[in-house]
Amino acid sequence: MLFDSIVYGPIHSRRLGISLGMNLMPVADKLCTFDCVYCECGFNQKVLHPKLPSRQEVAEALEEKLKDLEVSPDVITFSGNGEPTLHPEFEGIIADTCALRDKYCPQAKVSVLTNSTQLGRADVVRALWQCDNRILKLDSGIDRTMRLIDRPVNNQLTVGQIVEWIAQFDGDFTLQTCFLRGEVPDGDGVTFIDNTIDEELAAWYKVVEVLNPKGIMIYVIDRATPVKTLEKIPREQMEAIAAPLRSKGYSVSISA
Repeated sequence: MLFDSIVYGPIHSRRLGISLGMNLMPVADKLCTFDCVYCECGFNQKVLHPKLPSRQEVAEALEEKLKDLEVSPDVITFSGNGEPTLHPEFEGIIADTCALRDKYCPQAKVSVLTNSTQLGRADVVRALWQCDNRILKLDSGIDRTMRLIDRPVNNQLTVGQIVEWIAQFDGDFTLQTCFLRGEVPDGDGVTFIDNTIDEELAAWYKVVEVLNPKGIMIYVIDRATPVKTLEKIPREQMEAIAAPLRSKGYSVSISA
């Protein structure tokens, strides 16, 4: 499922309410530093010269949409066809978005869903500090599992690097994790993964303790996925995953 415009919706988000979506990636192709087995946009395609909207085009599209909306959104959400922080003008786009939000719907929050891979860039970190909601993804506390689920373009990426980058926000962010199980591609074969088993949860809980996020979103697959063998985790199991964190005072939301 690819979004065919810069601004889309509003749609009802399971996690954020009435959300006006922002897509900074190409409208016909997915462009991402991950190639997740569960991504609703499908797998990455080899695009030699991806066409990204300019900062001006994004601002104009957003203002036109905000002028015409009959219902104000709860949130303006950057997600779209891939990783939004890849856009070279991301910092300026966020500044423009905050200004337009203040003008047309000051109660709305500006949110970014990011896979955290660009947090080594100072401009991306500055941009995210301008936002109301920094929603930062980490699907496993174990390197091998993270690579099997998220399939990073940089196959040297480690959980440790991601955790170090996320730690820059001193807990002022929401951690987002997808729980799933099933057979996934592994080289020339397949491997069964399950990031809900005890070993996985122990590593993930440790990461949560280190990062101490102000909020945690855990969710399950909800739409068609490029890998068809994935299984949806039952609601009662998701509640069991959240329970130890809630008992320690963490705010955990579940989309299941």
